[in-house]
Amino acid sequence: METLGGTEFAPDTTYLNTSSTGLLPARAVTAMTAVIRDLVAGRPSGVAYDDARVAGARRSFARIAGVGADRVAAGGSVAGHVALVANSLPPGAEILLPEGEYTSVVTPFTVRGDLKLRYAPPAGLADAVRPGTALVAFSAVRSSDGRIADLPAVRAAAAAHGARTLLDASQAAGWLPLNAGEWDFTVTGAFKFLLCPRGVSFLTVTEEAQGTVPPLQAAFFAAEEGAEVLYGPVERLAASARRFDEAPSYLSYSGAERSLELVEEIGVAAIHAHATGLARRFREGLGALGHEPVPGESAVVAVPGLGGRAEGLAREGVIVSDRAGNLRVAFHLYNTAAEADRLLDLLTG
Repeated sequence: METLGGTEFAPDTTYLNTSSTGLLPARAVTAMTAVIRDLVAGRPSGVAYDDARVAGARRSFARIAGVGADRVAAGGSVAGHVALVANSLPPGAEILLPEGEYTSVVTPFTVRGDLKLRYAPPAGLADAVRPGTALVAFSAVRSSDGRIADLPAVRAAAAAHGARTLLDASQAAGWLPLNAGEWDFTVTGAFKFLLCPRGVSFLTVTEEAQGTVPPLQAAFFAAEEGAEVLYGPVERLAASARRFDEAPSYLSYSGAERSLELVEEIGVAAIHAHATGLARRFREGLGALGHEPVPGESAVVAVPGLGGRAEGLAREGVIVSDRAGNLRVAFHLYNTAAEADRLLDLLTG
């Protein structure tokens, strides 16, 4: 299996760690370099407010996520997006989370101090939704072991009990087909499988939920008039989810626009087939070696008990990660069957 990225990627390692950070495509680097050169030279295009690139990235992510751009807010971190949702909840509201959920999804709720947090085993999350649950917050793909959540079951359980849903798609968007419109909120750190620079994150909000979340980060970029409102309070916030925008990192978003363009060109369906095919090959090879990976059809493969091998593999030029004792291996569009086989060879014995 050849790569899907063509000449956009040229790593000098066997890079199997997209669950931590995705590689930047050449076109994104070119776009960011142009902005940096303008900043160095003192040209206005490098330092001026540039909503065009943010808007382009917003539209591209919206198409990938299957929603209208009016439901997408741009920002810089998952934790910042989750904090907006956490601050919108009334005191005493019950938040249901999976045990071992990623910190950025959990902590904005815990620091409130007046919310009721309840945890359930990941496999039993849907069964744990009950009357009085205000929000179910969880990851589509689990960071520690790559397991794909039972999305239909959780969605149905939440609907049955009148609970809202917050889905973290950071480990899924870009390889796993998703419809963000099926959830009240989604948060996505775009520097993983969406191949964007760090400092790019997206929040999606249903039209109904938009009326319940205070836009606590609002500044001129959240105004209906945009950069025309520079002094004094914003009198008219954007009618769309843009009212929830954080101050964007324009350097990062100049690259994000091009990275998302590439994901769209290749297509999430093609990336899904490629990445899960490599993961399947790797799982089968692990079984032949006597290792038992976490089962499933995820592009992220975790091998319990082998996390300690990550450092030694890095010395061999194979970049993976150690998460919760698991050797975590993530396949993406720029990986090949030869790379999966090389890692299997190194794990022999």
